[in-house]
Amino acid sequence: MSEADAVMNETGRAGWHEYYEMCKPKVVALLILTSVVGTVLAFPAWAIEWDILIVANLGIGLAAASGAAVNQLVEYKTDAKMRRTEGRPLPTGRLNVKHAFIFAVVLGAVSMAILVLYINVLTAVLTFASLIGYAVIYTMYLKRATPQNIVIGGLAGATPPLLGWTAVTNAVDPYGLLLVLIIFTWTPPHFWALAIHRRDDYAKVAIPMLPVTHGIKYTKLAIVAYTILMFIVTLLPYLAYYAGWIYLTAAVVLGGYFIYKSFELMFTEREKAAIQTFVYSINYLMLLFVALVADHYILS
Repeated sequence: MSEADAVMNETGRAGWHEYYEMCKPKVVALLILTSVVGTVLAFPAWAIEWDILIVANLGIGLAAASGAAVNQLVEYKTDAKMRRTEGRPLPTGRLNVKHAFIFAVVLGAVSMAILVLYINVLTAVLTFASLIGYAVIYTMYLKRATPQNIVIGGLAGATPPLLGWTAVTNAVDPYGLLLVLIIFTWTPPHFWALAIHRRDDYAKVAIPMLPVTHGIKYTKLAIVAYTILMFIVTLLPYLAYYAGWIYLTAAVVLGGYFIYKSFELMFTEREKAAIQTFVYSINYLMLLFVALVADHYILS
């Protein structure tokens, strides 16, 4: 029995920090940023209804946290064998499975209640579908079924801006779908860069990530291809007259550097190149979505 298990048995309960870790706060924060942007863009400039903005994104965020907790529940035995995840609350015994399950269910139930009672049913349904897509379809099936797992399963993680948009309009808007498409094409190069960095971990637990099944060189080529596709997709808001020159400038500069990073990754053997590309991809998405908001307000 580990020291963490002993502490768990003595106290019978975990602290707030263990539950906080179950939510994957850094991942959820990025998802909430994109949902907030979707909400803001759905309003006319300078006409935000703050109650909708706050309550809707609270519900969406709780659903994302619930999905993250379910993911860790399903994967905790695998997590214990991987360096990146071995320190999580369940593998270390700092939190037991029963309490984690209750926590995940409560988060999901509260999320749905908030969205149904205070926002609209359509947003609640789409949010629940995204939760099931990530926590069940991706985590329980796709992740171990195909090396294209992150491409197919990435759709669930791409929906937050649409959910934020739908919270305002109670309709599925083409612009909201376009924001989903941006994140959908961003996800493979983002995650495959991490998968290259952690290839040995995934190989050890027999998860068929692309670098494991097809090799690192093939994965690097796939990252380049998807990054170019993502760059093209990010131009669509401007080409469809949804955004102006401020967004276009950001999309070209940020996307151009992302393409540079992907080619650098393909042609270098530097050990840290993959993780540096992964880190840039996070900053890229944050800045791109901030540029959308800046464009929405400055050029309105």
